[in-house]
Amino acid sequence: MDLLLILTYAAFAYGVFRIFKIPVNGFTMLTAVLGGAALIGALLLGMNYNHPYTSEARFYFNTTPIIPAVSGVVTEVPVQGNTMLKAGDVLFRIDPAPFENAVKAKEAALAAAVQTTHQLRATADAAQKKLESALADRDGAKDVFERSKKLHATGAIAQAQLERDKNNFNAAEATAQSAKSEADRALLEAEAVVQGVNTDVARLQAELDTAKFNLEQSVVRAPTDGTVQQNFLRPGMYAASMPLRPVMVFLHNENRNSRPRFCKTAPSGSSKDRRPNSFCPPCRVDFSKARSLWVAPISLKANSNPVATSWIRNKSRGRDASSSRSSPKTISQNI
Repeated sequence: MDLLLILTYAAFAYGVFRIFKIPVNGFTMLTAVLGGAALIGALLLGMNYNHPYTSEARFYFNTTPIIPAVSGVVTEVPVQGNTMLKAGDVLFRIDPAPFENAVKAKEAALAAAVQTTHQLRATADAAQKKLESALADRDGAKDVFERSKKLHATGAIAQAQLERDKNNFNAAEATAQSAKSEADRALLEAEAVVQGVNTDVARLQAELDTAKFNLEQSVVRAPTDGTVQQNFLRPGMYAASMPLRPVMVFLHNENRNSRPRFCKTAPSGSSKDRRPNSFCPPCRVDFSKARSLWVAPISLKANSNPVATSWIRNKSRGRDASSSRSSPKTISQNI
């Protein structure tokens, strides 16, 4: 901008000298130079006063607190801080032995439940055959009792014979009812299903899937491309699955929001008149002009995603705004 103003004034002065045929001597040249210096200086002073400038900016990064889904002893932490990772790269491993044992136990229980299901089907078939036999005996006893009633009516048999046939029929009827109840119960147990699967088998299959999921969660992986900014784990430490107690802080590789910090400077340039204004809305900062970058610690709050911040020093100006630079503060932003 400064060079552009100087070249513009030089072209303007040259045109004035040529058009008005002003003689070129020491007085006219000195007047042109001093007038140009005064004019350009006034323009630059007015632009710097009315257009705020800052040499400091604060970056906002969306981060993810890494909390393991399962608890256990950490066996390996292969990740290094501030190293670019791909989605799915291993962050750390938890001892998988308890989860492997849980999977084996659920697999054994599931196999036993499948075997029991086959036994229930065989029991239901046997109960059905027993019911058929009891119904046949009941029908035979009923026929005998009916004949005995006819014979007793004609006086061919005694009353005692009729009573025995009646008792045999009643006993056969009771046996048939009992066999029917047993067959219904066995059939109900054998055909108790959830979406076509036995209820016990379905329950144990769900427990087995949960155990396998816990085993997979013993290896914690990077959620997206990015870097680990804070790592609190070492091999041998116990990682607990507790909310608001992250074991790592993961910084995503995504577009960053920046908010420059403006300081309004009086024409006198005294440091006591430099008062920082509030942060302006997010804007973009040229990273190629960044002289230094500092990533601030992050703060965790309930029901919020932590936001890491950083300071950037701009080298597009020669002056250093260290007098107005304060220590970076930790910032959290509710999402």
